[in-house]
Amino acid sequence: MSEQQRQATVQRMEQAGLVAIIRASSNQGLVDTCRALVEGGVTVAEITMTTPGALEAIRTARQELGDSCLIGVGSVLDSTTVDQAVEAGAEFVVSPVFKPEVVQASHKHGKPVLAGALTPTEILAAFEAGSDLVKVFPANHFGPQYFKDVLAPMPHLKLTPTGGVNLNTVNDWFAAGARCLGVGSALVKKDLIAAQDWVGLTDLASQFVDAVKASRQ
Repeated sequence: MSEQQRQATVQRMEQAGLVAIIRASSNQGLVDTCRALVEGGVTVAEITMTTPGALEAIRTARQELGDSCLIGVGSVLDSTTVDQAVEAGAEFVVSPVFKPEVVQASHKHGKPVLAGALTPTEILAAFEAGSDLVKVFPANHFGPQYFKDVLAPMPHLKLTPTGGVNLNTVNDWFAAGARCLGVGSALVKKDLIAAQDWVGLTDLASQFVDAVKASRQ
């Protein structure tokens, strides 16, 4: 059953098209941030382990938001963190690098994993080791053309960029073959969170959702 659940989660991420990456300097307002994103139509969010109190934030967000938002954990570097994050309620795991132990631990819990890779060799290795989507990171240095170049000889790969995703590039990334997009500071703006401008964040989220819809039509 966990295999089916895992695939269903991946499908939900691909259909949503956006994964909001929440990398904050404190855990204040993290649940409000998630709530504002959901109200704008962004229903998948990743809380990074570099955020103070990340595990507690994941646990609280899952309790308060339920199924309205798919909450995952980011910046995961080892299997122990996978275990802790899943116990806290994380529904998917994201890493900036490819480590087999992270893939194995995630799958042991029936959770999808997005391993990080950059070169074609790393990307293929991560995918063949079971990474459900491969997070190309940092993608901003190469841009959408790099996805086209990598996918030309290996069209079976499932890639998602982190870095270089903003309102102006959404269409380019999907046109290049991205399955979904990881969006950090262009969406989860620190100044909006610091000012507790949840209306502003909801508005920005809806702009991203509209951009995804437009690019897929």
